[in-house]
Amino acid sequence: MPMEATKAGTAVANTVVRPAVTSQEVRCAVRFPLVLPVVLSTEQGEITAVTSNVSASGVLFEVEFLESDRPLQMGLELRFALRMPGEVLGTGRDVLVQCTGRVVRCMMSQTNYQAAATIDEYQFAEQ
Repeated sequence: MPMEATKAGTAVANTVVRPAVTSQEVRCAVRFPLVLPVVLSTEQGEITAVTSNVSASGVLFEVEFLESDRPLQMGLELRFALRMPGEVLGTGRDVLVQCTGRVVRCMMSQTNYQAAATIDEYQFAEQ
């Protein structure tokens, strides 16, 4: 039976990580620089991506795409699962987190399409 958690879930909030802070950005949660494979489920289908960073309140995804393709648009609702490494969370094993959220920002990096998404709800899945 999955355990429900709020955005400020203790598994993420109790981990000590010093985030890089710039004068232009204000973060409401600690960001973990994690590259994790993920499949994003949307109304249009599934999209393969990787994370660039993860926090209790959001995720930055990188997606490969063709020039004519914009796989993620602002406002798009997403469902995805992240297998958070135990060593990052301070647990003895990896933790599977089921998330729902929405895309809030899209941009191009030097090599990939990036999309930032909020995490509106998440649950720790029993393994």
